[in-house]
Parts: sequence; C-alpha cells; structure tokens
Amino acid sequence: MSGRSGLPVPREAPKAGFEAPRVDDPTILNLHDYERAAAERLSEQALSYYTSGAMDERALHDNRAAFARRRLLPRVMTDTSTVDMSVTVLGRQWRTPLFTCPTALHRLAHPDGELATARGAATRGVTMTLSTSASTDMAEVAATGCPRWFQVYLLADPGARRALVERAVEHGYEALVMTVDLQRLGRRERDIRVGFELPFDASVPNVAVAAASSLDSAADQSFVESVTWADLEWLAGFGLPIILKGVLHPDDAKEAFERGAAAVQVSNHGGRQLDAAIASLDALPAVVEAVDGRGPVLFDGGVRRGTDVLMALALGATAVGIGRPILWGLAVDGERGVGRVLDILSGELDHVMALAGAARIEDLTPELVV
Repeated sequence: MSGRSGLPVPREAPKAGFEAPRVDDPTILNLHDYERAAAERLSEQALSYYTSGAMDERALHDNRAAFARRRLLPRVMTDTSTVDMSVTVLGRQWRTPLFTCPTALHRLAHPDGELATARGAATRGVTMTLSTSASTDMAEVAATGCPRWFQVYLLADPGARRALVERAVEHGYEALVMTVDLQRLGRRERDIRVGFELPFDASVPNVAVAAASSLDSAADQSFVESVTWADLEWLAGFGLPIILKGVLHPDDAKEAFERGAAAVQVSNHGGRQLDAAIASLDALPAVVEAVDGRGPVLFDGGVRRGTDVLMALALGATAVGIGRPILWGLAVDGERGVGRVLDILSGELDHVMALAGAARIEDLTPELVV
C-alpha cells in the first residue's frame, strides 16, 4: 500500500535489510563488485526498491548504454605527472568533481542510514544531497558537519512545505535541489511484484516533522502533483541557491536560469520516472550549449567508472552525481563502504585523466569523446 506521496505505508512486521559485511573483502575492486556484494546482503524488497526502474526499464539501462556508445580519443605528450581534479561549484572549491545524489531510505541498506553516508562523504569533503524522503532527520545529518545540499519535494500542504524548507535553511544546508520530474510516481513494476512496503521501524522523518510544524493539525504529507516555474520562484525566495534537478530539455535549462535557478542537474531520475526518456548523457551536450556558461550544469545517471565521470565532464558537466553506488557501498560496509566507493571513483578518475592527457578538469573538452 502506498500513500499519495508515493512512499509505502510502514508495515507491522520487520524485514531484515542488512547483513553484517565482510570487511576489507579483497574481491571488491570496483563499483560493479560493490553492486554484486550489496545484492547478496540486501533483502529482496530493499534490493528491488533501490535497483528498479520504470516500466520496461529502458531509461534505466540506457543511462549505462550511453557511456558504452562512446569512446575516448586521448592526447599524448602532455605533463600529467600531477593531476588536479578540483572544481568550483556554487562558490566553493571541491577536491574532486563528485557529489552524492539524493536517494531515499538509506536505513534499508544499513542501520546507520544517512548518517553513515554523511560521515563517509564528510571525511572526503564530498557534498551530500539529502533527500526529502531520507530515513534520517536533516538535523542529525547536519550535525555530522558534512558539506550538504537538501533535495526538496514540494509537500502538498502549504504550511508543511514552508516548514520543510525553513528547517533546511536553519540547519545550514548550502543549496536546495528542486526535483522537477515527480508529477506522478514512476511505475516501478519490480516493486509491485515483490509487494514492497516499509519495515515497521522505517520512516521519513523530514516529512513528518514538517507536517507536525504546520498550523494545520491534519497537514497533508503527500507531494504536489504538478511543479511549475512559479514554484521555483517561490523556493528561490528563501535565499539559498536553487539547483533544478531533472532537466533534460535545453529550453528548460535556459529558462531555469532566467527564472532564478543557480544551477541545473541533467538527470532522468535514474530511469525511475519516465521510461524511454533520453539518457542523461545523451541530453547533456545540448543542455550545456543552451546554458552557455550562465551557471553550473550538474549531471547524474549511470556513472560506474572513472571513464564515465571523465566523459560527463568532457561533455560539459561541472560536477557528477553518484546515486545507487553509494547505496551499494553503504549496504556492504556502512560508512567505510561509502567512503571506499568515493575513493575508487576518484582514484579511477585521476588514473584515466592522466591516460587521456588531461592534467586539469579544464583540459577535458568535448573533443576527447567520440
């Protein structure tokens, strides 16, 4: 059973979603290995929830296929003895061009949930995007000191909607990530087949706290069914930079900046919303061209290797978001697993940048990708 928000109603009996990991498993060398190891540890329902895509899952699989359709054309005779992966995003310098995407319900993967994710990211200076549908309260995540953005699903109740955003501002989130592709919840048939339901002890506290803060004692905890440019302008009024996530069409990207967005994030929601939507990587070049330097173009969708990150950066992305692999690391080894996923991807990017003849992110240009 699901509520109008699209989140399942917690059920009465628990279902195990976590198994004690084998620490320092020498067979785990890359993100694909983490995915396989996580599949052995997660419950059937948790695995389905994390991996499922919409309908026939064409958009899900095409995100990966888009990288496979491309090749790299490296340069040689350049000094890559030192590789600088730093970038500047919304006024802050990052050591690597990676951030974590908003993903829901981390406690299905590990008892520490989003706290472990935040700590793993914090020790590496990586910005974490906390989901409205997180299973940990935003105040607890903020207390870890992790660089952080808050992803906003607009709640249907006006008072709860405002309370949610005001709490994010209060707790020091640096930007608001407005997801714009959830007019309806994607039809994820894998979840339907396994009858996915929240365990009895799982919750979405950020939504619950916001609803409780509303002047309306019966505040609606569901999400709005339509997001418009007026909502972007309303959100911008809270004084934080707004990142519009879920942009695929270049005209939408251009208008986003005209309406007050500080950045756009090219994303098809991991293939979980509109099936047959264009792959994020295929949409990226036209969005970059339309934005024409007005602000950062962030990217997510199907990233599993350093070569994937390199391709996205070369095609114009300012920084690259990591979604499901963070959950795989979390399921396998909690905070350490999250950290190692980020370390592996950063290490691979350093490696392939040197082999491609790029000593700095600025050296990654579209001519590298064919």
